[in-house]
Amino acid sequence: MPRLLGLAGLLPQFACAAILYAGPPDWRYAALSLAFAYAALIFAFLGGMWWGFAAAAPAAERRQALGWLWVAAVLPSLVALAAFLPWAFGWAWPEPSLAMLGGAILLSPAIDARLGPLAPRWWMSLRVTLSLGLGIATLLVALA
Repeated sequence: MPRLLGLAGLLPQFACAAILYAGPPDWRYAALSLAFAYAALIFAFLGGMWWGFAAAAPAAERRQALGWLWVAAVLPSLVALAAFLPWAFGWAWPEPSLAMLGGAILLSPAIDARLGPLAPRWWMSLRVTLSLGLGIATLLVALA
């Protein structure tokens, strides 16, 4: 079930990419902004997942070595917020922000790889697949 739902979660980003490459020109801005919002939303959600792993860890593990995970869990929300700044200030947007989010999403499995026994055994195979899919789709949107 997680794999099926996760793969279904890639459809909005690939739909936005398809619109940008083959859709009507008047849909361009909507596709760009929706793709940006979706990437930012999913990246922040991923941080929430990491927060959940840290919070669910046994107390001894939380006290000893999970300081890095608490920090990592907050970073996606901050990166997503930073990606909104160019839009808020009227700077070049959304292509640079999409590229930043796409790259961050592609790098995110590095955090998952450090979760060890905190994550289910199937976690990494799911996360790599979904991160590659969403990261690539987001970069395709940025380059459209």
